[in-house]
Amino acid sequence: MSEQVKMLPVHNSTATAGISWRDYLELTKPRVVALMILTSLIGMLLAAPGVPGWSVLVFGNLGIALLAGAAAVVNHVVDQKIDTVMARTRKRPVATGRIAPFDALLFATVLAALGMVVLVWQVNELTAWLTLASLVGYAGIYTLFLKRATPQNIVIGGLAGAMPPLLGWTAVTGQVEGHALLLVLIIFAWTPPHFWALAIHRKEEYAKAGIPMLPVTHGNHYTELHILLYTLMLLAVSLLPFVTGMSGGIYLVGALALGLRFLQYSVRLLRGDDRRVALNTFKYSITYLMALFVVLLVDHFVFIAA
Repeated sequence: MSEQVKMLPVHNSTATAGISWRDYLELTKPRVVALMILTSLIGMLLAAPGVPGWSVLVFGNLGIALLAGAAAVVNHVVDQKIDTVMARTRKRPVATGRIAPFDALLFATVLAALGMVVLVWQVNELTAWLTLASLVGYAGIYTLFLKRATPQNIVIGGLAGAMPPLLGWTAVTGQVEGHALLLVLIIFAWTPPHFWALAIHRKEEYAKAGIPMLPVTHGNHYTELHILLYTLMLLAVSLLPFVTGMSGGIYLVGALALGLRFLQYSVRLLRGDDRRVALNTFKYSITYLMALFVVLLVDHFVFIAA
């Protein structure tokens, strides 16, 4: 993109205002981390019959959350200039100057160190190193390079965000297994239609910020077609837990119902090219992922009880 990103002026009153703990919490993107921890927790509960010990549940999710939060903080620092020109991000603590980049990076370092200590000490080294690799993938490879380099940024970089269920699984079993990778594949296929729907809704902001999101570089119709294609792929991938014997009939019915609803949103978006439909598709995609994993979990425990 040829347009240069210009930082908006930071008012002294904002920069010098008292820093709240809420500002540091905002740096960690708690809503995003909460969704990641939900999938991590479900990965733990699916990894073996019965419920894992409280130590793994508590310390495993704590360590993963700390490292995920650290990656989010780095994202705030790297995207400082971009955040100042986008309406939904211009009030972020680093973008406004409430928290200095150095202080934010120091905070990220502390979070990452604590997360690694917790995972190595209380869980296992495999989970610790896989979680650290996810941090590097998101904060380094995606945020620093891919996000600005290619309209396929979210496709390539989506692997880092798809890791939490695998991390939860390895926290319990200490090894990478095929069914855990299926969970990763589901989130990997879900990521492009999820983010591209938001990108259509925020197309002008991404263009202003110089981020080559697919709607900016190839237009809405091209993006909507790819949202539909990826949703079809997601529907097929979401059935693999049933096909491989990982889940039963309850999950099959739930996956089909949720996936067909997602497909309906995608078709409506392609036909109508409406920003409101794009936003509703984005919102539903979050509900879809949460509900799909919950249905998978319910099916798992019903099967055990039977």
